[in-house]
Amino acid sequence: MEYTPSLFSGTESEDLFNELLATTPWQADEVVLFGQKRILSRRVAWMGDASFTYSYAGTSKTASPWSPVLLLVKERVEQQCSHRFNSCLLNLYHDGSEGMGWHSDDEKTLGHHPVIASVSFGAERVFKLKHRESKDVVSILLENGSLLVMKGETQHRWVHAMPKTKKITTPRINLTFRMFLG
Repeated sequence: MEYTPSLFSGTESEDLFNELLATTPWQADEVVLFGQKRILSRRVAWMGDASFTYSYAGTSKTASPWSPVLLLVKERVEQQCSHRFNSCLLNLYHDGSEGMGWHSDDEKTLGHHPVIASVSFGAERVFKLKHRESKDVVSILLENGSLLVMKGETQHRWVHAMPKTKKITTPRINLTFRMFLG
């Protein structure tokens, strides 16, 4: 795992956040939890090189073409990571009342040792990783304009979450770049 706190400057981050917020075709996120279909308050979008269909948590999304602003972010991320990505899952969290429970991005469509590059814009949020065996927990404050790269055994040995919090009252956009194998 590698963390880069300022891949994008403060001004760049603010501009990118505003452009992504305004131009992304945000949709309600529908998931199946414990056999029940739920519509979550966070919004999502799925973009990529082709119209891939990505399935997770009992729902499927079909990728839209890359937006110009997302291609700019992707290029910087690929340069930093020395890794190519063909898709991105975008999440819009309106405030701290929206989060993500413990999970791993270990779907077969992402390959055996997926590289996930996570970019954060907007509100700073705590990201937690928990080791599957030892239960050790690592917390990272994901700063505005930061990049977190999870690779190697991360998705097999760890689960991750972004806990809800009443302390955060502003929005956050998270981009998770992936190599989707279909």
